[in-house]
Amino acid sequence: MGRLDDKVVVITGGARGLGASHVRRLSSEGAKVIFTDILEEDGKNLENELGENVIFVKHDVTSAEDWKNVVSKTEKTFGPINILVNNAGIDLPEVNLEEATEENFRKVIDVNQVSVFLGMKYVVSSMKKAGGGSIVNISSLAGIIGANKKIAYTASKFAVRGMTKAAALELGEYGIRVNSVHPGFIKTAMTEGLINDDLINAFPLKKAGEPEEVTNMVLYLASDESSYSTGSEFVIDGGLGAQ
Repeated sequence: MGRLDDKVVVITGGARGLGASHVRRLSSEGAKVIFTDILEEDGKNLENELGENVIFVKHDVTSAEDWKNVVSKTEKTFGPINILVNNAGIDLPEVNLEEATEENFRKVIDVNQVSVFLGMKYVVSSMKKAGGGSIVNISSLAGIIGANKKIAYTASKFAVRGMTKAAALELGEYGIRVNSVHPGFIKTAMTEGLINDDLINAFPLKKAGEPEEVTNMVLYLASDESSYSTGSEFVIDGGLGAQ
């Protein structure tokens, strides 16, 4: 018996990194998974690896029409959606506030924040059909304490945390839980080059996180084991934010 047997799951940004870790683990726990990304080759390779209950859909998470298509395809293929993991996100190199551009700011907000709004908006009717569900929004430690010279990223991740709470208040009566996950420095392609010995020594646990450690939390929040948790933030940062 898997922890997600027969659950229908949508995971964004699932072609590699944290998202691919979520896809592998949740599918291994019995879920039927639609995962999305703009990285078509990586997505198809992962789909081929995992079998018939895991399907890749190319998806621009900033597009309402793409979201409608993802929900429609999921329902036609597997049925109403039980779980949404809003994982897609981007980061840009550090830049001083005076040098930050409006174009880059809006790009980060669109991918990291607007996509979460769209995802939640368009899965609600499907989750109501399913009799409830769980939405897991991937934020960041930068949504708890902020990140220096990353004003757009910090703004987007604080917004995800706030939207999570607002949605949880609204959707609880329908049996839909909404929580946010806040990773610190996790070993992925996005953080490659940022993690060094000085940074590691600043962590109380003296190590960067592994994708699987974040996935363990996502799995818990996706499953019925977290049935009384909603509107909350779950931090996975090796203790960095405790300082």
